[in-house]
Amino acid sequence: MSRMRLLFRDAWTIARPYWFSEDRWAGRGLLVAVVGLNLGIVFINVLLNQWNLAFYNALQDKDFGVFKSQLFKFSYLAAAYIVLAVYQLYLNQMLQIRWRRWLTDRYLGTWLADQSYYRLQLAPSETDNPDQRIAEDLRLFVSITVGLSLGILRAVVTLASFVAILWSLSGPFTIPGLDVTVPGYMVWAALVYAVVGTWLTDKIGRPLVALNFNQQRYEADFRFALVRLRENTEGVALYHGEKDELRVLRDRFANVVQNFWGIMRRQKRLTSFTAGYNQIAIIFPFVVAAPRYFRGEFALGGLMQTASAFGQVQDALSYMVSAYTDIAEWRAVVARLGGFNRALDQVRAEAAVQGIRHEPGSADALGVEHVHLALPGGRPLVEDITFALRRGDTALISGPSGTGKSTLFRAIAGIWPFGHGRVTLPAGARVLFLPQKPYLPLGTIREIVSYPTPPDGVSDAAVTEALTAVGLPELTTRLDESANWALRLSPGEQQRIAFARALLQKPDWLFLDEATSAIDEATETRLYALLRERLPATTLFSVGHRSTLRPFHARRLEVTPDAAGDGAGPAQLVETAAQPA
Repeated sequence: MSRMRLLFRDAWTIARPYWFSEDRWAGRGLLVAVVGLNLGIVFINVLLNQWNLAFYNALQDKDFGVFKSQLFKFSYLAAAYIVLAVYQLYLNQMLQIRWRRWLTDRYLGTWLADQSYYRLQLAPSETDNPDQRIAEDLRLFVSITVGLSLGILRAVVTLASFVAILWSLSGPFTIPGLDVTVPGYMVWAALVYAVVGTWLTDKIGRPLVALNFNQQRYEADFRFALVRLRENTEGVALYHGEKDELRVLRDRFANVVQNFWGIMRRQKRLTSFTAGYNQIAIIFPFVVAAPRYFRGEFALGGLMQTASAFGQVQDALSYMVSAYTDIAEWRAVVARLGGFNRALDQVRAEAAVQGIRHEPGSADALGVEHVHLALPGGRPLVEDITFALRRGDTALISGPSGTGKSTLFRAIAGIWPFGHGRVTLPAGARVLFLPQKPYLPLGTIREIVSYPTPPDGVSDAAVTEALTAVGLPELTTRLDESANWALRLSPGEQQRIAFARALLQKPDWLFLDEATSAIDEATETRLYALLRERLPATTLFSVGHRSTLRPFHARRLEVTPDAAGDGAGPAQLVETAAQPA
């Protein structure tokens, strides 16, 4: 029961916001229309049930006139049914795409807000492959939720419409030898048949929930491995790592296959039962009604009407049997989205009370006050970092690898949540962070150079001049060429793209983390000289190892390992003697 409460709470948490959103009136209107069309279909089924009585009596009585009139009546009932079914499907799909569009936009916004997408990768959580949850699970949630909700509604309305008909048609039945009379006995027969079938279906099919949950995860893991290989083709080729990649891909796909075999075996059992259940349901009402028919208590038309009403009641009561596979998949989807929601809530809560506080400060100063950095597991990395940067300062931070230089870079940027202390950022200043591996979005050269500024906010002349200045004149004639430039450009060219962005955006504060590690020293010297020439008032804070960077920075900060030298304790940050810039 606790799992079911959690399931429905998660489902309501996911579904509720849309129906009270800015798109609520369109969504509610479509829902009302779809519900109305479903009720219309049920009404047509009631009329068809009544038609059965007259049509089959006409066949039994060989009354050709009534037979022709009933064919005409069936024609317009069938035409009405077709119209209702077509527009029910069309408006149903319209509702689904509007709801999915709104949910996708909401989840994308939440995932990208406050660097949640980044923080999810740092801390252990119940979320894997968030891209798959947004792209696939939301689609499944919307389509299955709409389908199940309308199916349940139709089952309830069908039951309410036909149970009275079946009760009146079935009449009383006296159990031979017991002298016990059961009124409306076919209603009770349908109820017993459906209850037994539903119980057995749930018993056989319950493992499908976990199997479907795992199938979504394994499929996403396999797709992610394929994408990773595509994005790192050069590294794999240089290492000749094809055999290892093939092993990883085969292992991940083996999980897909093995779990799918589990689904197949379970669905074979479930289908064996449900197929038999549905086949027996065809003949079961005739068997139950046969005694009264052979006693002459109703004609052939009455038998067919009774069988039709019994079928409608039995279908309504057995809705879980027919929809069990969808229900199992829906439960798995809700569990995955519910876990995703909880993980997002957790990282947002951690961001709100994170130990490293970021506050606005003086417009011409940046302060790092008693900042302690830790690893995700809680182990201290660097302790008691305190320094200040003034507008126009140039500072270089260096030290052995793994001592926390890049982590300090991330902490100043506000994306590292592990630790405590205070960072005061210049109020209203333009700040730009250049990581060691620049991010190149999919798009044209113009778009990747201007990123994250919209391309129409930067002139072609400015882009061309920046590319030429950083040594990439060959790209100036390809501004409108769209490609996956992260694969087409070398690491050194990508780092020069990042410097071109700095020239275009002209930040007041520029932070660089090993931003020239893939560039030769001569080009590195030229790029830093270009920054000092073009951006003389910009504060420059660099993380790097090369001694060639020292002439461009007036201050030098160094991260020193722990005193014991065994790497078990936290490192420290010290400032060495200043050098002329």
